[in-house]
Amino acid sequence: MLLDRFMGLFSVDMGIDLGTCNTLVAVRGQGIVLNEPSVVAVRKGTNQVLKGGQAVGWMAKEMLGRTPGSISAIRPLKDGVISDFEITEKMLGYFIRKVNGRGKIVGPRVVISVPSGITAVEKRAVFDSAERAGARRTYLVEEPIAAAIGAGLPFADPTASMIVDIGGGTTEVAILSLGDIAECESVRVAGDDMDEAIMNHLKRTYNLMIGEQTAERIKIEAGSAFNLGDEVEMEVRGRDMISGLPRRTLISSGEIREALQEPVNAIVDAITRTLERAAPELAADLVENGITMAGGGSLLKGLTNVIEKATGLPTRLADDPLTCVARGTAIYLEHIEEWKLTLDSDMHV
Repeated sequence: MLLDRFMGLFSVDMGIDLGTCNTLVAVRGQGIVLNEPSVVAVRKGTNQVLKGGQAVGWMAKEMLGRTPGSISAIRPLKDGVISDFEITEKMLGYFIRKVNGRGKIVGPRVVISVPSGITAVEKRAVFDSAERAGARRTYLVEEPIAAAIGAGLPFADPTASMIVDIGGGTTEVAILSLGDIAECESVRVAGDDMDEAIMNHLKRTYNLMIGEQTAERIKIEAGSAFNLGDEVEMEVRGRDMISGLPRRTLISSGEIREALQEPVNAIVDAITRTLERAAPELAADLVENGITMAGGGSLLKGLTNVIEKATGLPTRLADDPLTCVARGTAIYLEHIEEWKLTLDSDMHV
């Protein structure tokens, strides 16, 4: 223990929200120090990462859908879990070195958030990636717990708190009490599925092919889950599926709302199923405490209105929902000694 503290003087311990879309890193006393897309640029047909800082993060994301034949821009996580072990390891290593500093001789202690529904094999993949990326000691914490801590919920009290964390690949729904999860459900429907629904709508309705980044921009600017009365129109550019030529078209926020119904309904269904399984006393607490929303997907306009209407419970957005999980991992790291019994502690032999 004393040795661990001593070694901590030579490294920067960090909490990591390893997300399908973005990776965020938080450090005690400094808050969020890194927020970059979970994208890596590699040479086509290999796992050889391009040289230089443009290979990972923001610069790599700009390449999505725009790469020449010799380069691939890869997202190594899918549905909240690692789909490409080697690329994830290289990406994590880049982010850890960027925060810890290349001159540090001791690796950091790292807390990484993971979806509550992942398997032991998927957890092992996260551990191994962090270890190979240079972490001295690795801990995993379930995303709903990290999100609840980051949102400032009284998750350790003998009263129910409910968190809904909508990321890029998964939606985590959990009821927490006494420092642990009482009921939870993890569904692999989230922000990426909203983008895909928009892409499919434009294909079906306008014979227009658009990329992931355009779909995300439409979701942010014109997307909504509930009619808030301020309908907008938006110009969209892409490739015509019949002629093969570039063209533009106008779309309305109403049709995008219709296109998003399927993923939104899947998220609402997961919330109602979790509530139906809650013990009576926990359900009674939630009548007053309500539901707290976190994650980038929760920023979809009108989503809190839809959930409030479906459940009858007060629903609110957490402060800065995008960074909730990352901030929660950093706070968990501060209290590691008292809370690590509820963690999946490091698997180093």
